[in-house]
Amino acid sequence: MNGISYRLKVASTLFLFILIGGCNSSSKPEWEKRNKELIEEYGLTVRELPDLPSSSVATNLEVGTSINFQDLDSLQLYPGVMAKIFWGNGNLVSVLELEPNSTIPKENVPADRFLILTEGSIDFIGDGNTYKMMARKREEPDGTHSGTPRIDFIYQDKGSQSEIVAGDTGAKVMEVYSPIRFDYLEKMGVDELPSETKEQTSKNEPTVVPNKVYDLFDIQFTQLTEGVFARLVSGGDMQLSFVSADPNSKSPAHIHPEEQITILLRGTLKETVLDQEMELEPRDIVLVPGNVVHSGVAGELGFDALDIFWPVREDYLNKQQAALERYHEIIPKDAKPELVIDGSKTEPTLTFSEGPKWMNGKLYFSNMYFDQNWNADPKKSSIVALDPDGTYQNITEGKMQANGLYPYKNGNLLVCDMIGHRVVEMTTSGKVVQVIAETYNGKPIDGPNDIITDAKGGIYFTDPQFTMDAEKFQPGRAVYYVSPDKEVTRLVEPNEFAMPNGILLTPDGKTLYINNCYDDESWYPVDSSKENFVWAYDVNEDGTISNGRKFAELRLTGNVLDRKGKSSSADGMAIDTMGNIYVATYFGVQIFDSKGSFIGMINLPSFPVSLGFGDEDMKTLYIVSYDKVYKIRTNRKGYVNYL
Repeated sequence: MNGISYRLKVASTLFLFILIGGCNSSSKPEWEKRNKELIEEYGLTVRELPDLPSSSVATNLEVGTSINFQDLDSLQLYPGVMAKIFWGNGNLVSVLELEPNSTIPKENVPADRFLILTEGSIDFIGDGNTYKMMARKREEPDGTHSGTPRIDFIYQDKGSQSEIVAGDTGAKVMEVYSPIRFDYLEKMGVDELPSETKEQTSKNEPTVVPNKVYDLFDIQFTQLTEGVFARLVSGGDMQLSFVSADPNSKSPAHIHPEEQITILLRGTLKETVLDQEMELEPRDIVLVPGNVVHSGVAGELGFDALDIFWPVREDYLNKQQAALERYHEIIPKDAKPELVIDGSKTEPTLTFSEGPKWMNGKLYFSNMYFDQNWNADPKKSSIVALDPDGTYQNITEGKMQANGLYPYKNGNLLVCDMIGHRVVEMTTSGKVVQVIAETYNGKPIDGPNDIITDAKGGIYFTDPQFTMDAEKFQPGRAVYYVSPDKEVTRLVEPNEFAMPNGILLTPDGKTLYINNCYDDESWYPVDSSKENFVWAYDVNEDGTISNGRKFAELRLTGNVLDRKGKSSSADGMAIDTMGNIYVATYFGVQIFDSKGSFIGMINLPSFPVSLGFGDEDMKTLYIVSYDKVYKIRTNRKGYVNYL
């Protein structure tokens, strides 16, 4: 944007800016009257921030009106570096596109900065250290590959050294500054800038360590309102809120003294500022000054957005602190997933790990074979025993494509022989002792998946019919109970669940949990009312179940919501002695308390498939993910029903 076009832009928007943010005006503009009426109508409480400095630089955003990012003018900031820049009163945002191997020269940053890498890779050189930063998109899983997304970011306080070199494929970077960076405005042709920046006198303690690289997906979700969660990161006087909103969720009319810039990233959002209703689409930007009434309603796909606040919202900090305290009651503050096995590099090779269970000092799990198109091969599958020192070996190989495992009597294992259409008892040397279940109503069971035992010696297992057979033996996907005398009962109607997968019993044996892996998916076309929940049932005296109800709503990824799917890919589950449950999903390991309230999420480099507690104290959570096994320490003791 050249100087003339910028001054024309300012001339057209300055009046509205003065009306909305005009703290120096003695008049009572019309908007203020209407805002006051709405505050009274909704019963809102006005808070003031008396020490907040005002800016004499007009924003290039029209208050209460959206503008799409694509409609902003581009500026060559440095050779090979193009920028689109927008700002409010306290924050400036610069979105940069770097050509391969281009450089942003060494500098001392003139304001506090968040630098977020959204695409590609960079070498970030700061304060004598070089950091490799990267971003990757979510990988659609197949039978042999999986990959969770990654977005690296770093926070720097004013005066920190910075130099950036783009990788061989280039990079896209978002910078957020507070206060506004005047040298960028000079390059845009903005004249008559103040000689110095007015800074906030009191600053918050940043929630992240300066000059340290973080993965955004390692930041825990904080629930803001019903159906609206955010990953919050705060600097000294600015706050980034990466919002994930459920379909049709609402943010009721509210006010806050902090200025807000919203950037819609995915989905749709109906945003209302005062009486101005806007239908926002991805890359739309909206500025909301402090204490102006606004609200929002998510579209049918939900939405992801970045809200930038100036200064930091104390109410959000309080919510974040409360959420983190709950999470760290379960997962220690410094605990991170540790890679135990990389089965792509060690022998025996792992392909698709499943069903980990700890018994007698070892972790046992299935090593299922799939090709990229999900074709199975029992001859290439095995069951593996992992020792505490990280060594592992096959206890059986080429006999069956096992799925879920569970400790059974006499130190043996219950094994779901998925392709063999049966549940068997097996020794830890790989010998099949007996067949537990293989038919229902005189026909073979299709594909036993996950399994658990009750205190009476009864067995529950799921059958999502995830087999290679074109025609199935049973009329639909179901859940079964095998009584102690080996009588098989079907517990739910066929296809009541689109794909029942993980299954758990509470330690008292009174409640059975079942999750729904897929629903309304084009390649697995069974419509189900079960949706993306873990479902709870009362357990009756005879092992049957009743009173089915929603227990825990699983968080969905944006790629699923965008195709109007309901799949969380909920797979294996684990439970601790206090009734908290741990669910392997596309998003990560989602943790819920005994009442079904979301607690937090464990992020992994690849999609978690299943999990189980282990080690001598049963406080280590082992997580299998395709060809890898991870572990993380917890503050809770896992529950396993050892008969």
